[in-house]
Amino acid sequence: MPKHNPENERIKRAYFTHLKAARGLSEASIDAVAKAIYRFESSTRFRSFKKFHIEQAIAFRRHLDAGLTSEGRKALSKATILQTLNALRTFYLWLAEQSGYRRRIRYSDADYFRLSEKDTRIAKAPRGRPVPTPEQIERVLAAMPAGTDVERRNRALIAFTWLTGVRDGALASLKLKHVDRVEGKVHQDPREVKTKNSKSIITTFFPVGGRALEIVSEWLHLLVKDRLWGLDDPLFPATRVEQGPDRQFRAVGLARKHWNNASAIRRIFRDAFETVGLPPFNPHSFRHSLANLGERLCKTPEEFKAWSQNLGHEQVLTTFTSYGELSRYRQAEIIKALGVPRPGNVELQDLTKILTELRGISRS
Repeated sequence: MPKHNPENERIKRAYFTHLKAARGLSEASIDAVAKAIYRFESSTRFRSFKKFHIEQAIAFRRHLDAGLTSEGRKALSKATILQTLNALRTFYLWLAEQSGYRRRIRYSDADYFRLSEKDTRIAKAPRGRPVPTPEQIERVLAAMPAGTDVERRNRALIAFTWLTGVRDGALASLKLKHVDRVEGKVHQDPREVKTKNSKSIITTFFPVGGRALEIVSEWLHLLVKDRLWGLDDPLFPATRVEQGPDRQFRAVGLARKHWNNASAIRRIFRDAFETVGLPPFNPHSFRHSLANLGERLCKTPEEFKAWSQNLGHEQVLTTFTSYGELSRYRQAEIIKALGVPRPGNVELQDLTKILTELRGISRS
């Protein structure tokens, strides 16, 4: 069975160039599109796109609805199926405009790459996810060893993420010059830092309490004062690995360079939480923890707007709807408290007022 079609590969290359140059998609987004198209090609045994027929799309949808990949080995989630079909629909809409394909593909053909309304709702339904509490994060920080430079870096990684909510891609690319120790700020400059959508984000350290600020301050002092690193050196350097006398590779310290990607950072988080018997939380879960903390600390719309901007959100409702989901325990706690008689239910009135004003801020 063939693994590719040369004619398809040429038009796919033109499409990926269009996505990058004309639509500004990132490499990761283009890779996801490429994977979706390849899944469909596999189901048609790599027939030419010019020989497209709606029965191919219907059969492919049926294949996905059965919950199987093209290899028939691993179940796919509804969210993955929706992403796959959306990518194919957009591709065929573009393909219908290209020379050599216009007479063979109609715009309406793309509509066959749709998930049913019922399954679309399932795919988009919010999924409850575990989020670390401030107490759990403090427990991890207290339990992490700090005897070597590598151990200090690992502990500072978690403390810094708790202080700032910085995404893991940015953590891997931050330099010392991006952190203002005096003002307690970090500037994610998109010219040097891998930020989401290449946004410039200035974050003031969140008032999370505990030892996080102390740990980060000690880490910065170690790099700048003790190791004499410069402003262009990485804030969280990669691990230096060398071959030992037993010819086995081992960590021997810090390399004066950035990590190539964030996979090592995610592994550090996972191991740190699992060591103390907690779920393997990832760096992004800290952003949800900070959103939850903001809902408790902020008393006015202006305060929560500042908290939202500090997370890098342009719209305050993004923080509320995408990051501010309450834990099941906290939800039950609030509902039970509402049953206790209170004069005029002032807190509930204040909450309604805050939500109303926030929607006004979001629209302005």
